[in-house]
Amino acid sequence: MTVKRMDNVGIVVESLDSAISFFSELGLRLEGRAMIEGEWAGRVTGLGSQRVEISMLVTPDGHSRLELSRFLTPPVVADHRNAPVNALGYLRVMFTVDDIDETLDKLRKRGAQLVGDVVQYEEAYRLCYIRGPEGLLIGLAEELKHRAPA
Repeated sequence: MTVKRMDNVGIVVESLDSAISFFSELGLRLEGRAMIEGEWAGRVTGLGSQRVEISMLVTPDGHSRLELSRFLTPPVVADHRNAPVNALGYLRVMFTVDDIDETLDKLRKRGAQLVGDVVQYEEAYRLCYIRGPEGLLIGLAEELKHRAPA
């Protein structure tokens, strides 16, 4: 048996509203928002009884989803938001964008900060990392082969 698809990537945040606003600016669309609570949910996560507010956002192509979660109980126990790029474990989400400079301009207005530089990889991509809401590490990639000639 093989995997059918990757369903979503989950990120825990302190403020759902600001994270939803940020990722909406990036082009994701809010599909829904709900409170998930009780012992049944804690059996899945191993956290016991829990209360967590979630939101699901979908990419413009409809193929990928981002689940944002805000834990009310139990309290958050670790904070990896300021981990460097070479830290072990899950670290970032990368999005392909039409125009990396335009995207950076929009996201800077929402507090995003460029981590290093925008760099070009051969004739294929322009890439960068940014720190988004709450210091989340996000990668941006612009495919150059699809860009119309000037």
